[in-house]
This record gives sequence, structure tokens and C-alpha cells, in this order.
Amino acid sequence: MVYITHFRKKDKNTAMKHKIDPKSRMHSAEHLLNQTMVRMFNCGRCFSAHIEKKKSKCDYHFDRSLTEKETREIEKRVNDVIKTDMPVTEEYMTREEARTYFKLDRLPEDAGGELRIVRIGDYDACPCIGQHVNSLREIGTFRIVSSSFDSGVLRIRYKIAQPAKPQGLSNEQ
Repeated sequence: MVYITHFRKKDKNTAMKHKIDPKSRMHSAEHLLNQTMVRMFNCGRCFSAHIEKKKSKCDYHFDRSLTEKETREIEKRVNDVIKTDMPVTEEYMTREEARTYFKLDRLPEDAGGELRIVRIGDYDACPCIGQHVNSLREIGTFRIVSSSFDSGVLRIRYKIAQPAKPQGLSNEQ
């Protein structure tokens, strides 16, 4: 088990240990993949995702298969963002306010009047109820293991490698 020490903003002398959950790492990586797909292909965020500890997949409305060069470029861009170690934060806004910034068509009507917005630095923001890492370094290395295209749907399957342990921490801490 790997632990990361974080400092609370209120008291920099108070450290808290945070267990890095594999699904949180994968889910945060999904956000980065989604924003990368939007920036590279203007295809919108995935319409379906299956997030697991060992391998995850995202489905996009698309018009063709990815080339090998595009696949490597997506990996590179996601990993470049991970290396920036941006913080992952949350804020809350009313549904009406969120509607001015985000597409809410996949959000159930009974989701409530106040929505949680997850921000990854200045790279990505979207309404989300999932668990996330505190900063991008916790994700590890992103790798696309395969992609396929069928009937207007591009499926990308990916894994993440374990992040490097920060200096001074061991698995027992």
C-alpha cells in the first residue's frame, strides 16, 4: 500500500496520510483522457465509461479508428498533464449556474440543486460524483492498451502504472 503525505491549507504543520485508491487514480485519468480527446478531436467527453482498478475503458462518438500516431499522441499529452502535478479540487455550484458552463444532459434530474464540480488545475472541469486523487502525481503513468471502432463508437482501453513513491515514504508508512 502506498501512502502520500498532504498538508492541509489551514495548518501546514499538520500532515495527513492519504491512501491512494486505484479506482480514484483511474477515474482521475479518465477526466484527463476526456479533456485530451476534446482538445485533440473536438468529439466531446465519453458517453460511457467503465472504470476498474486494473484496466478501464471509455466510449466516444467518433467517425473512425485512431491511428497509431494518434494513440501515442493521446498518451503523451495525458502523461504530460500528469507530470504537471496540478491539484484536483472540488467546488459546488447551483444547477442553473453549472448549466452555463457544462453540458448537463447526462445528469439525472434528481441529482439535486447543487452540483459538485471537479477541477484539475486549469486543464479540466466537469460535474462529477466520483472519487479522485488530490494531485496528478498520484495517478502514475497512463497507457492506452487498445482501441477499437465500430458503428460510430470509438472505445479506448487504458491502464495506469503505479506512481513513484515520494522520497522518505515506504509502503509500511
